[in-house]
Amino acid sequence: MSNLLTVESIQTYIGQFHILEGVSLTVPQGSITALLGRNGAGKTTTLRSIMGLLAPREGRIVLDGQDIAGRAAYNIAALGVGYVPENRAIFRDLTVEENLKIAERRKGDLARHADLIFNLFPDLQRFYSLPGGQLSGGQQQMLAIARALVPDNRLLLIDEPSEGLAPIIIEHIVAALHRLSEYITVLLVEQNFRMAAQLADQYYILDDGRSVQAGRMADLVQDQALITRYLGAA
Repeated sequence: MSNLLTVESIQTYIGQFHILEGVSLTVPQGSITALLGRNGAGKTTTLRSIMGLLAPREGRIVLDGQDIAGRAAYNIAALGVGYVPENRAIFRDLTVEENLKIAERRKGDLARHADLIFNLFPDLQRFYSLPGGQLSGGQQQMLAIARALVPDNRLLLIDEPSEGLAPIIIEHIVAALHRLSEYITVLLVEQNFRMAAQLADQYYILDDGRSVQAGRMADLVQDQALITRYLGAA
């Protein structure tokens, strides 16, 4: 299986603070890869560095053979990378339809992908004319993910999709991401280890801005000592 994304020893600062101190990872084509670690480990900064929202001072980020480190976010998006931030960032005063339409890169993107979006998230079709601010938290998360499916993306960077959601809604999100992975490669940041374990094929653990462990998720699930040491998860 070839790697769609390779990150090599990136060093990223936010102001004077050295946040990432040598993060490396690979994301195989057609996989879900989980990026794990405690709060403050550097997971969100890694996604933002890949997306071009922060520019690494050193290291390489290679997307399907192209070095994209330091490129503008809109250029990286144009290469087929979608980003679902942890705060969802939907437009609360716009309808579901308008939130989706605004994500089009080319005219007709939404029409081409509507069947996939509404099969994954039927609620969005039911509330198509409702303002985003009137959706439940789970529906807003569905809309945030759906918005990244409107253009022809081949890689999704998804940050904490379960945050603040009830367990039954998390189950719906897990099922949708499982189905989504048949079409699109995913790099997932997720604090909920149980959810990440259900979804991911492989994992990387960050600790204090560094890559410290990696492997098959099936092996990590069996290693309680490693889970406790770096994740504090039961």
